[in-house]
Amino acid sequence: MQTIQTKTLELLSKLNWLPPLLARLTTGIVFAESGWGKLQNLERVTSYFTSLGIPFAEIQAPFVAGLELVGGLLLIFGLFTRVWALLLSGVMGVALVTAKLQDVSTPTDILGFVEFLYLILLIDLFVRGPGRIALDALFKKTSITS
Repeated sequence: MQTIQTKTLELLSKLNWLPPLLARLTTGIVFAESGWGKLQNLERVTSYFTSLGIPFAEIQAPFVAGLELVGGLLLIFGLFTRVWALLLSGVMGVALVTAKLQDVSTPTDILGFVEFLYLILLIDLFVRGPGRIALDALFKKTSITS
């Protein structure tokens, strides 16, 4: 039994690059697509932001759209992952407070929002980093200081 456990743990340790890659790809694709969509419909997004009471919606809408597009693309490639994970976490935090808070009737309701799940993935990427299969890791290996 000990051998099976040891072999399983060895195998799993060889796959530790997979979860951060999947988290980056998943969130990156969603954010890049969302940002692109917002940029294509800025008037509608600005109107929605205004309806939510977000100040300076005409400035915030293109800013958030650009942040999502660029941040999503860079997450896909794993470039400046922690910076973009932190910035996009802020976007998700604002989305939860402005667009989803009125839908919360019990504290556990928030756990079912996709925005909350993306926030968790982004926090994980911020804390643990992009993983080995990322441009960040490549640059770290080739850096003079590493």
